Amino acid sequence: MTGQSDLPLKFKANKHGPQLQTGLALLGEFCIGMGLLDWVDAFMPKSVRGAGFKASEYVFPLVLMLNSKGRSLEDIRIIRENSILRSVLPLKKIPSSDAIGKWLRRTYDRGGLSFLDKINKKLLDRALEYDYTENYTLDLGTVVIEAEKESAKLTSKGFKGYRPVIGYLNENNLIVGENFRDGNVDPGLKNLEFCIYCIDQMPPGKTIKRIRGGESSCQAEIINLCYRKGIDFAISSPPDKQVLQAVDSISESEWSPYWQGYIAETDFSFIRTKKAFRIIVLKRRYQESFFNRGNIKLKHTVIATNIKDSAGDILKWYNKARAHSNNRINELKACFGMERMPCGQAGANSVFFRIGAISYNIYQLFLLKTRPLKNVQFCSSSRKATKF
Repeated sequence: MTGQSDLPLKFKANKHGPQLQTGLALLGEFCIGMGLLDWVDAFMPKSVRGAGFKASEYVFPLVLMLNSKGRSLEDIRIIRENSILRSVLPLKKIPSSDAIGKWLRRTYDRGGLSFLDKINKKLLDRALEYDYTENYTLDLGTVVIEAEKESAKLTSKGFKGYRPVIGYLNENNLIVGENFRDGNVDPGLKNLEFCIYCIDQMPPGKTIKRIRGGESSCQAEIINLCYRKGIDFAISSPPDKQVLQAVDSISESEWSPYWQGYIAETDFSFIRTKKAFRIIVLKRRYQESFFNRGNIKLKHTVIATNIKDSAGDILKWYNKARAHSNNRINELKACFGMERMPCGQAGANSVFFRIGAISYNIYQLFLLKTRPLKNVQFCSSSRKATKF
């Protein structure tokens, strides 16, 4: 047996760290093998200049940057300065942050959002192709992004920003669709159209069987849609005058102790709903002020639903899943750079946000395909979390 000789390798310190290089290289190879670069160049508008960058030469570095804790366009240097990564992936040409900003604006002006839609649809089809699940739960959530930008509008939170709506699949965390909106837009605006869009995004053999959403989704048209398509729903309802009148009609004997309060249910319908449904009510006492002990009021949590489980089980399922949905939104913002927008124009930011959603889906698809591996680390909302 011959003796083992030293390998002719040289090592030096790298500020990005070996795990970042290895993780990004694996993720980059995954993108290439999946066909992402080919999809981008096939679907996205071509450069108007012969010597310009291809669309994939903008999108691919952005996807890698957003999967490596990048928080602004200037962080594209994470990819640009990583010589090892550039040597193993097709990253010979990487545009500057200024060039990317201009490309985001041009892409929006040329209808690029619809082309990015097709790319996300390809990702969704690929992710669900070998998934044994057939019926999914659609979670509807709203992201509030603070932004001191020229185009940003004042939100109900008291600061300027944007308010996109997102549809997730609860079973695998994938984003089915998103709609980037100004901060002053009513959160319930065109949510029916958004629900229909998300339902239509599902590939053949895969269906949305349940819809879960907040108060902005509690609309007669959405409830009618669910009944029409045989979809179960559990949607938070604002305790307005009409709802509180129905709550007051519940007799004292129908209330049961539940989670520091009392739970009950009754049948209800809106003026425009074609069928009645259940509203599950959790009634609790709370103090408006810690020092104002005398000013104790009742707080009502109301869930509109057509699910036939017990009231307690539905409320427990709804609260647990909504908390999970909030965690996913926080993950998208904190781990994928969507907590701030890079451009002064809302259109350019909508393109950036859609690329962020695609980057998030690529990461989730990567996890779905490699989950048996013991060394896969999930991202947390902490900025210190290790992530590809």
